[in-house]
Amino acid sequence: MDIMFERRILIKIRKNLDSEQIIVITGARQTGKTTILEQLNSFLKKKGEIAYLITLEEPGILNALNEHPENIFRYITTGSKKIYLLLDEVQYLTDPSNFLKLIYDKYKKQIKIITTGSSAFYIDRKFSDSLAGRKRIFELYPLDFEEFLVFRRHEDLISDWNEIRKRSGYISSGRHLIQSLFDEYLIFGGYPAVVLENDMEEKKTILKDLFSSYLKRDVLEAGIQNQDKFYVLMALLAHQCGSLLNINELANTLRISVTAVENYIYILRKCFHVSLIRPFYTNIRKELTRMPKIYFNDTGFRNVIISQFIPVLQRTDRGVIVENYVYIRLRQLHETDQIKYWRTSDGNEVDFIIPENNSKGSAIEVKFDKSEFRLSKYKKFNALYPGFKLTCRSYISDNNSDNIIGL
Repeated sequence: MDIMFERRILIKIRKNLDSEQIIVITGARQTGKTTILEQLNSFLKKKGEIAYLITLEEPGILNALNEHPENIFRYITTGSKKIYLLLDEVQYLTDPSNFLKLIYDKYKKQIKIITTGSSAFYIDRKFSDSLAGRKRIFELYPLDFEEFLVFRRHEDLISDWNEIRKRSGYISSGRHLIQSLFDEYLIFGGYPAVVLENDMEEKKTILKDLFSSYLKRDVLEAGIQNQDKFYVLMALLAHQCGSLLNINELANTLRISVTAVENYIYILRKCFHVSLIRPFYTNIRKELTRMPKIYFNDTGFRNVIISQFIPVLQRTDRGVIVENYVYIRLRQLHETDQIKYWRTSDGNEVDFIIPENNSKGSAIEVKFDKSEFRLSKYKKFNALYPGFKLTCRSYISDNNSDNIIGL
């Protein structure tokens, strides 16, 4: 990946470089964590700081640090000035939390640790509570659409994109190019290697490799025994994107235990492939649903699972893709656990709820075509939650016959 392209997360990480806390950068494989470390290494050295970038994929280094954490001093030198230790792929250590805890507790005044881990699954299992208060976790996802535009060298279109989202009916000379790029983003997603490839067939090949090779590494390292059932579950989830997640139904379909299904979904979540959102309610007896809804963290990854790369307007699941995109957009703006949905036992539903409290917040309904949105359908929600502002987000606006991105 071209190192000139910077991710938005870098700004947040740089603001934490002066703190003593360990910085942990985690996320799905191939989202650019190693590149982030390389960029931080370059940034620090340009500032005149002392930085060491070490990968734990190097067997000799890994074996030495597994023998004892303080063997790190074979590879770094400390002095009167604080140094920065950038460790790539910390999850390969036998006991990463012990390593980080010892170095932090004994040397935090001398060493600032910045590390990456392939997925939260490994970090959750290996990083014990002994690191509580000692670490700050940054989650790296595939590119958002603004980052996509930068990586495609169309950063000049970002201001137009923002105006299109804010102002219904806004027309600009770049509108059709933005539409084309946005469609590409919805179909192929935001994995950096996919975005940087211009050939559409090669994009598919890269996505297929991400799915077959890198997901297989997640599966193997997670110790999944029945891999065939796991892959079938992924296909079922891809087709149920944006729907309620019924664990019992999935277990019956796959003929495996509920516990197995829960474990598989846990692994997919902790490897950053899917996310769950929970229901919002103030009266659990009337607003009955407790099941979560499921979304994919990258639309290209979902599309490769179902082998579907046809244009947006020709797709039968176009509404699902747009809804999944809105989730990705909301995830940029809010903590994941802040994003909810609302549904009652008699079928009333709002796709996304962002509560400030139980009586105030934002409510978002997603439609592929905004002309399908009828405010009268949401009388019950508006009556129960008058303090929530209900809006519609759509791919096609209702005030122009051309396709206008209203997201």
